[in-house]
Amino acid sequence: MSRDRYVDFLRAWAIGLVVLGHWLITALVREPGGEIRAPELLATVPWTQWLTLGFQIMPLFFLAGGHAAGGSWARARAAGGTAAGWVGGRALRLLLPAAVYSGLVLSAVGICSAVGVDPNTLELVGWAMAMQFWFLPVYLLLSALTPPLHAAHRRWGLLVPVAMGAVALVADTLVVTVHAPYVGLLDYMLVWGVAYQLGFCWRDGLLTERRPLPAALAAGGALAFAALITLGPFPVSLILVTGQTPSNTDPPSAAMLAWAVAQVGLCLLAAPAVRRLLDRERVWRAVRPVGGASMTLYLWHMLPVLIVAAAFYLTGLAPEPTLGSAAWWGLRLPWLLVLGVVLAGVVRALRPLDRGLSLLYARTRPDQDFTRSSGSSRYWLPWLGLAASVTALTRFATRGFAPDGRFPVLPTLGLLLGTTLLTARRRTTADRNPGKPKEAQREAA
Repeated sequence: MSRDRYVDFLRAWAIGLVVLGHWLITALVREPGGEIRAPELLATVPWTQWLTLGFQIMPLFFLAGGHAAGGSWARARAAGGTAAGWVGGRALRLLLPAAVYSGLVLSAVGICSAVGVDPNTLELVGWAMAMQFWFLPVYLLLSALTPPLHAAHRRWGLLVPVAMGAVALVADTLVVTVHAPYVGLLDYMLVWGVAYQLGFCWRDGLLTERRPLPAALAAGGALAFAALITLGPFPVSLILVTGQTPSNTDPPSAAMLAWAVAQVGLCLLAAPAVRRLLDRERVWRAVRPVGGASMTLYLWHMLPVLIVAAAFYLTGLAPEPTLGSAAWWGLRLPWLLVLGVVLAGVVRALRPLDRGLSLLYARTRPDQDFTRSSGSSRYWLPWLGLAASVTALTRFATRGFAPDGRFPVLPTLGLLLGTTLLTARRRTTADRNPGKPKEAQREAA
């Protein structure tokens, strides 16, 4: 009952729109030789780039993530938890399902490579199954930085996201004007970090105690975005379009920052009305399962595309009107419905696996091993595991699961090492002194 239903709704809404957006812009074409090609809708039909303003909803996911992380870290600190334990626990919650998903996909890649599947086809499929992974390294790094970011929030409040936004603008200016190498990598943390940090501010009332502030954020962000795409060099598309420079997502640009601020303002303005709806149990019962399955939906939502491609496109059963024509758009509705039915079946089939992962997480999460009085000397394990996992996931996000049609050995080993280090149980004081009551151990420590 203490959970904020609106925060859970934002997660479910964001994931739902990401899935719907990816499905909507996915186009498949069967070549005369039987190969399946995926033309880029946003590049082929340029007006569709305006649709990304509604489907680029990830700022709200980072906002909700910051809101939840701020409360979780505050409770952990009050209970005597440590940064290593808390960060390890948060990371493991994401990494367990991501590692299992990656393991199953990589197993399929290995089998297909061994039996001689066309490397180009394998590379395309490997990319499609990893396209959503860009989010995980960024979110994991922000989770790892939560203790210092939250400390800065407690001291300076709204000045922190303002400062982060200012540095992001400087970095983006260097990227656009002089094409400074590697500087753009900062914006992945700074732009999405602004939304994450605003989640702290939202939770503590700093964004709602002044009634005009949400409207100012919405109007100011929208006007800045409009100015940057009309007077500035930035495109309207909030999703990467091949050959388009500068991009609003690779790295996140000043225009993306403005749109994120506008979304935060709109989210705050909509909160009272949506909360009243969520107080109705019938509505909440419809929203809650989506939030509970959000990680499963996010990871597995491109599998139905491959299943439908094999069933209808490889066999030549799917009609193929001209991309972007009225007939093509008319077929989007049955396309989405079929994918939704297949995804529902995938989620249902994965329920036993999800339950098993929940049990494994409860037994191995690092936050139960590390407290300020536990006396453990192996605090470095979660940090090392996190570093290995982030490196591997970044590689998958940029190159896919089958770069150049080959099995990615080093990233696979990195993810295996990282997950192993995060699930390895640490010996606590209680483990070393099993005969002494826990309260006595705490007093002795």
